[in-house]
Amino acid sequence: MKTKSQINIKNKRATFDYEIIDKYKAGIVLTGTEIKSIRDGKAGLADTYCYFINGELWVKNMYIAEYFYGTYNNHSTRRDRKLLLTKKELRKISKTDKESGFSIIPTRLFIDENGRAKLEIAVARGKKIYDKRQSIKEREDKRYMDRLFKE
Repeated sequence: MKTKSQINIKNKRATFDYEIIDKYKAGIVLTGTEIKSIRDGKAGLADTYCYFINGELWVKNMYIAEYFYGTYNNHSTRRDRKLLLTKKELRKISKTDKESGFSIIPTRLFIDENGRAKLEIAVARGKKIYDKRQSIKEREDKRYMDRLFKE
């Protein structure tokens, strides 16, 4: 009997700084102590991005805290980690990545129903300052409307 995991670590700056074009779910190559730290919820996606090396997709600067009981087997907290996607998905992502103005950013880290750590990545375009102002205005308007209808 499999249970749904409560681990759902989000990159909150991603939707504010970027306009999301396309999303993919990727597996991550981890060591034993890394998955234990993720299951404890001790990971972060701030200032994280993905890049290609020799046709493989890697995530850089993803923080996974050292495992408390990890002794000498512990991992380094911000090492580069390989992402697992199909060849078709990798080709599609690399095509858009080569175009100017596009970035590959992680948006969410979670544990799937099989107990594996997955990273949701997005192909995104950076927002300009006026786009960010528009996002803030929409968010404030939504909060105002919610307050009016709750009363």
